[in-house]
Amino acid sequence: MNYCKDLRKVVKGKIVLDEPLKGHTTFRIGGPAKVWVEPYDVEDLKNILKFVKKNKISFFVIGEGSNLLVKDEGFNGIVIKLSSDYFNKIKSNNTCIIAGGGVKLSKLIDFAKRHSLGGCEFLSGIPGSIGGALAMNAGTRINSVINNQYQSIGDLVKEVEVIDFNGNRKILKARQLKFAYRSSNLLKYIILFAKLNLKPRARAEIENEITDYLSYRKRTQDSNWRNAGCVFKNPLSPSDKLLSAGYLIDACGLKKHRMGGAVVSSKHANFIINDKNAKARDVTNLIKYIKKVVKDEFDVELALELKIV
Repeated sequence: MNYCKDLRKVVKGKIVLDEPLKGHTTFRIGGPAKVWVEPYDVEDLKNILKFVKKNKISFFVIGEGSNLLVKDEGFNGIVIKLSSDYFNKIKSNNTCIIAGGGVKLSKLIDFAKRHSLGGCEFLSGIPGSIGGALAMNAGTRINSVINNQYQSIGDLVKEVEVIDFNGNRKILKARQLKFAYRSSNLLKYIILFAKLNLKPRARAEIENEITDYLSYRKRTQDSNWRNAGCVFKNPLSPSDKLLSAGYLIDACGLKKHRMGGAVVSSKHANFIINDKNAKARDVTNLIKYIKKVVKDEFDVELALELKIV
């Protein structure tokens, strides 16, 4: 079906045919999207959602392309990118920051620092957008070198403005949101704006903590972002404590294990690196192998944090 012509009648924003998706992911892997759309504003987005529903077209919203593996054949549908100014607004209101779903986490952190608002420093070095981070409840260990406590972006949320796949806008208060480890109840929505509750903090303290987090990531993770971050969720032990997927993979001797152009990181075993122009099938084959070895060795079933489309 050639639906691009009809789509152009209802969308003001950018539309591109056969857009290579490898250039839009941190993995730098994957085939093209049949149609790539950048809605101009929320009305554009509503029209796109109405169009895909009417024509029964597959779609997904892409953020900064982290935690994403696109198949070699690409995506036979519409990929939506919230890249316009409308979805990238950011402002402060006392101790709150209101940011569009398309805002990069790095922009959020810098904006908070310039306004002497602390609380989101733990997101430093995570290459994602507000929308993607909220949907997956992105987070990290707090002061990882000192303790094993987790903090996630869901801890900061006061409210979120969303649009469902039928085009209905609504505001969800914190009490209506369900955040868990690497998941939320926001996956059935597109995130338009989020209000995050921060706290006044000296800029120098914020800068020092950002530096600590970035230094920690540099020491423990590959700074080469031809990867998608953690591939697997940390599994639960029988006593409901989080185990380290990276530790389990490392304990199986799988660091540097390779399939085609995909290789397990030598720094962090829960990272797979696109070392030599890897194909998506190299990555998926390596994922299957890692899961089998960990299951055989520890009787632990690893679940994907990585999204495959």
